[in-house]
Amino acid sequence: MRIAPWFLWVCCGLGAAQVAAAEPGPVAPPERPRIGLVLSGGGARGAAHIGVLKVLDELHVPVDAIVGTSMGAVVGGLYASGLSGTQIEAALTGVDWQDAFRDRPARRDLSFRRKREDQDFLVQLPLGIKKGFFVLPRGLIQGQKLGRLLRELTRPVALVQDFDRLPVAFRAVATDLESGEAVVMGDGDLATAIRASLSAPGLFAPVERDGRLLVDGGLTENLPVDVARALHVDVLIVVDVTFPLSDREALDSVTRISNQMLAILVRKDSARQRSLLTERDVQIAPTLGDSSTFDFSRLQASMALGEQATRAALTQLSALALSPQDYQQYLHARADRGSTVVPQIDFVRTERGSEARAAAVDAFFGDLAGQPLNAPLLSSRINEYYGQGTLESLDYQLLLSGSGDQTGLVFKTRPNSWGPDYVRFGLGLQDDFSGNSSFDATARLVMTELNRNGAEWQSELRVGTNPRLTTELFLPLSARQQYFVAPHASFEVKNLPQIVAEEQVGALRVHSLRYGLDGGRQFGNTSELRVGIDRETGSTRVRLGRVDQARTDFSTREYFTRFTYDTIDKAAFPGKGDVLSLEWRGEMQDAAPDAPSDSLRLDWRMARSEGRNTLVWWTSAGSYRLPQRTEPRSYFNLGGFLNLSGLTPDALSAPHYAISRLIYYRKVGFGGEGFLNVPLYLGASLEAGNAWMDRSQMSFASARKDASVFFGADTFLGPAYIAAGYDDRGRSAFYLFLGRGF
Repeated sequence: MRIAPWFLWVCCGLGAAQVAAAEPGPVAPPERPRIGLVLSGGGARGAAHIGVLKVLDELHVPVDAIVGTSMGAVVGGLYASGLSGTQIEAALTGVDWQDAFRDRPARRDLSFRRKREDQDFLVQLPLGIKKGFFVLPRGLIQGQKLGRLLRELTRPVALVQDFDRLPVAFRAVATDLESGEAVVMGDGDLATAIRASLSAPGLFAPVERDGRLLVDGGLTENLPVDVARALHVDVLIVVDVTFPLSDREALDSVTRISNQMLAILVRKDSARQRSLLTERDVQIAPTLGDSSTFDFSRLQASMALGEQATRAALTQLSALALSPQDYQQYLHARADRGSTVVPQIDFVRTERGSEARAAAVDAFFGDLAGQPLNAPLLSSRINEYYGQGTLESLDYQLLLSGSGDQTGLVFKTRPNSWGPDYVRFGLGLQDDFSGNSSFDATARLVMTELNRNGAEWQSELRVGTNPRLTTELFLPLSARQQYFVAPHASFEVKNLPQIVAEEQVGALRVHSLRYGLDGGRQFGNTSELRVGIDRETGSTRVRLGRVDQARTDFSTREYFTRFTYDTIDKAAFPGKGDVLSLEWRGEMQDAAPDAPSDSLRLDWRMARSEGRNTLVWWTSAGSYRLPQRTEPRSYFNLGGFLNLSGLTPDALSAPHYAISRLIYYRKVGFGGEGFLNVPLYLGASLEAGNAWMDRSQMSFASARKDASVFFGADTFLGPAYIAAGYDDRGRSAFYLFLGRGF
C-alpha cells in the first residue's frame, strides 16, 4: 500500500530520550520482580498494544511501570490511568478516528454564524491574514478533538500531577522542537503529555508544555528502553510495532523511497535500544505487515495480531504471572491509586497567557463554580465556545489550589495562529448542456475579535454571472453572543428572466443597493431570531430578447422577521438533522406603488440516515401579496436540479410557488488516494410543485411531477453533481454543478 511520507510522521512515533531517573512508589510486593512495559510508536498499528495488554491481564502479569512513545504513549497512558486492556479496547474502537483527526468541529457544534458561513462557502480552506500576508496553520491538525478525547478518558486521574502516583507509574517521550532533545515527561498533566508525544510535526500542531514546544517523541526515540530501565524495573516487556522496511522490488517510487528513508532512521535508534535488553526481558513484535500507520479502520485486526504475538511468548510471560489471589491484591492496590470521585468545582479561571479571554471564559464557564463537575455540561459549553471559530485550541485542566483545599477548572485558550482575520472562498458552476451556464467565485474576509464580546466585520466579494459586494458588522451585546445588532449593506447585479409559456423570452439586468439594520437573538448554536429594516434602491434595464418593460427605477423600504433553525450535520450531502427558515417581509408606506406589499417564505429540510443510505425531505414555498400591478422582480422562479429537475433553470416564474422533494442517495465509496479520496454518492429524487399567478390556483392536482437521478462527489472545492431530470409533461434536462449544496 502506498503511504505518503508524512503518514509515517503521523503516528510512527520515533524518539531518543533524555533519561530522568525517578523512584516510583511500589505497587508490587518486593519478593517478585518489578515489571516494566515499553510501547513503541506506530499510529494505527499501535492498536496491537491493546491486544498485548489484554493478554497480560488474562495471564495475570502485573505491570509496575510503563513508558510509551506516540501511539504507545496513548495506550500506555490510558493503562497507567487505571483502565484495563478490555476497557481501552472499548474506548478506542468506539471512536470515530476520521473525525478525531480533524480540527474543525462537527457542524452541529459550530456557532450559528459559522453554520451560515459553512452553508455558503463550501471550499474547506480558510486562509488566515496577518500583517497583509496569507498564513497557514502551524499544523494540518491542531489536535483539538484528539486532546478532548484524551482529556475525557483520563478524567478520573486528572488531579494527579506526579505520574509515579498513577495506578501504574508512567513516562511519555516527546521531542523539544527547538533543541531537538528528547523530553521524558513524568509529571504535570497526563492528557497533555500524551498529546505532546503524539504530535507529528507538520501534521499536528506542536504542544506547548512547561515553556517548551513539543512534538512527537518518535523523532528522537521510538523504543524507549533506557527510559524504562531508569524506573528501576527488573524485567522489561518490549512491544515494537514500527513500520517494516521494504525490499528492493517495492522501492519503485519516490514516495516509497522516502518512506524507506524515514523507516531506516526510526529503526536505527530502535536497534541501539534493543542492545540494552537482557535475556530476562521479553520482546514482542506483532506481524502487522504493511498495515498503514493511518488506517484506523483496522484497529480490531491489529489488536488480534497483538494478542497472537503475545501468546507466542506465553512461556516467558507465564513465569512472570501472579497467582489469582496475588493478582487481585495487585489490582486492588492499583485501584486505590486512582481517583474516581467527582470533584466539586470551587473556582474557574484562565491560565497565564490566556487572560485576554478571561471575560469570555467567565461568561461560558463561570456558573460551573460551586457545583460538582458536570462533564456533559462542560463538554457542551466547550463546543459552544470553540464553535465560534476564533480559537486554535481550547483546553482545560482540573487543578488543586495552592493550599490544596480547592479544586478549579483552569482554561487555556490559544488563538488561531493564522488569525484572527481570515478569508473563505466559494465557487459556483452550473451548466445545463443547452447553452445556459453560469459561474461565480466568492471571497469573504472575516475580521474577528474586534472587541471583548467577539464583534466581527464580514465583507464579501462575488464575481461572475451575478456579481455582488456586501458588508456586515456583527455586534454582540455579550461574550455569549446571544443578543446582537448588525448594520449591513450590499450591492448586487443579477439577471432576471422573463418567462412566457414556460419559455424564457428575455431578461432584465437588475442593479440594486440594499442597506439596513438588523437585531436579534441567537439561541445556542441551533437557531436565530432576526428582525430588521431594509431599504433597497436600484434600476432594471433590458438585457436580452423581447422584454415588455423599459428601464425603470425602484425604491422600497421593508421590515422583516426571520427565524432560522439549523441542526443539519453537513451542508453538502447531509446525513441527519433539520434546517428550517421562515421569513415574513412587509413594506413601509412610502414604497413604490408597484412593489410587493408583503411576502412569506418557508424552506424546510429534514435528513435521516441508516448506514450508507440517506433520505431527505425538502419543501419550499413562498407567496407575495401584490397590488394591482405586477412586478417581475417580485416573482419566484422554479426549474433546474431539484427544483423541478425536468425543466431548465428558471423555466417557471410567478408570485406564488410551492415544491416538495423526496431525495434518496447512497454513499457508494471513496475514490483515489490523498486529496482525491472523496466520498461518492448515487441518488434520485421525486419532486412535486409549481409556480402560480394566483394563490387560489395552488393545489397538488396542478403541481408538476418531476424526477431526477444523479451522481455526486463531496470534493475539496465543494459538492459536484452530474444529474438528469425528467418532467411529467415530457421534458428532460441535464446538469453539471460544482459548489452548490442542497
